Amino acid sequence: MQYFVDLNSDIGESFGAYKMGMDQEIVKYVTSINCACGYHAGDPLIMDATCKAAADNGVEIGAHPGYPDLMGFGRRKLAVTPEEARAYMLYQVGALSAFAKAHGKKLQHMKLHGAFYNTACNDEKLANAVLDAVEEFDKDLILMVLSGSYIAKEGKRRGLRVAQEVFADRGYNEDGTLVNRSLPGAFVKDPKEAIPRVVKMIKENKVVTANGKEIDIVADSICVHGDNPEALEFVKNIREGLKAEGIEIKPLISFL
Repeated sequence: MQYFVDLNSDIGESFGAYKMGMDQEIVKYVTSINCACGYHAGDPLIMDATCKAAADNGVEIGAHPGYPDLMGFGRRKLAVTPEEARAYMLYQVGALSAFAKAHGKKLQHMKLHGAFYNTACNDEKLANAVLDAVEEFDKDLILMVLSGSYIAKEGKRRGLRVAQEVFADRGYNEDGTLVNRSLPGAFVKDPKEAIPRVVKMIKENKVVTANGKEIDIVADSICVHGDNPEALEFVKNIREGLKAEGIEIKPLISFL
């Protein structure tokens, strides 16, 4: 049986004079990037440079819309109405689409950021507003969402292109959500532990939760972080480990 998966990373998260991440390095090892769009991080110059880096390296581009919360890096849950969620998503995706086009690329996908991502996973009103916006913007835009979430199921029901995402370096709860960053078991830092976990997700559609229970999961794309030298080395190890297991790494647009 042939196995394949997309590798994605959140980048373009510098802002003005503030630098974050190792964008120029991570684009060499992933097949898709999620670029911040100015609300939780990023600015027009960073968005432009990130799209250029992706285009230069043959990497597919996705928008990474967040809550309007630069100080909290988009990780604080805000009281957002469905109307606001729709508008925030359209505004940010539209902006990044212009930069992608300027570098000869069309957006491959959209992936929400931080608290926006977590809330829209299972808040039906917010999720439906985001899905409405995707339909209005471009029905061919791939929706990258948490595996098994409400938004993944509803997106598929609507006939949208859905990529179910898993995390190489994060722990899982029994309901398929990610362990809160402040709790034990939130992170998997050892590639020797992460690689077998990811292989199991891809080949068996299973993952072991933080409390030891095995649950179902679908892995179309693996999120990897490369925002420091250790994380970048982690990405390299994941990539080589997957290849050694006969798993082909390629962008979502080639198989969804």
